[in-house]
Amino acid sequence: MSASGTTSTGQVEHMLRQVTPGRYDAYEALLRALAAPSTGQVWMLLWHGQAGAPDARYGKMDVGGYGYAPCVTSAQELSASGWNRGYEVVDGLDVARTLYPDHYGLWLNPHVPGGGVGIPWLDLRRVATGLDRQPAGPLRLSEPAVEIPQFYALLTQNAHRTPALRALRRAWVQPALGAPYLAIGLDVYEASPPAVDSVRSMMTQSISAVPDGLPVSTVAMSDEDDPVAMWMRANTRPFYDREAHGPSPAAGYGYPPVPGRH
Repeated sequence: MSASGTTSTGQVEHMLRQVTPGRYDAYEALLRALAAPSTGQVWMLLWHGQAGAPDARYGKMDVGGYGYAPCVTSAQELSASGWNRGYEVVDGLDVARTLYPDHYGLWLNPHVPGGGVGIPWLDLRRVATGLDRQPAGPLRLSEPAVEIPQFYALLTQNAHRTPALRALRRAWVQPALGAPYLAIGLDVYEASPPAVDSVRSMMTQSISAVPDGLPVSTVAMSDEDDPVAMWMRANTRPFYDREAHGPSPAAGYGYPPVPGRH
């Protein structure tokens, strides 16, 4: 085994040993180790085929109705597992990019006493797209209780002047680590650069009405895999809805015609 392989083994396995129920800081450190190219290698267990072969397929586990691909964290753990089929040594970042679009998680060392640790697909998405870009789960989501009518009034006024925007939703997000914040869900007609710039400008103009010390973030409602957007779609109604206040932008202004409308 190369020196780099030894380093990767030690770091991931060290972080894995720290993870216990409720230790979200240790779990987050494990995700960071997995995401780092120099420390994040895992030994993926192949149910079919050999490493590098076109027909190679990862193993599959079902835990609580959710799918996971099993792996081990070192050659030593591979030997201890008794696995007698093929395996593939891969960077955790590459594994995350492969698994999360199919809503598969990653299960580390399922053979050890206690059953190892499972990383759900939503956390693999964070590994794949950048841990600091998404809040640390599990998330507690609710309707916002904070009273900021001036902000909502200014935001609604500016939204009405931004033709690219269809609707706005909101949620109060409490991450497992870090401060809670207000999330604004942005539902746009299209995602061209001019449309995105106009919505960004709308938020910049509106944020001045937010009280000092209140964090505000935005989320694209078109993101099918974002947990905050998923919760908003399932549990909230828009607090601003252009189509409830008037007709949609007409075709010919950069927007496609709305089916059933002429």
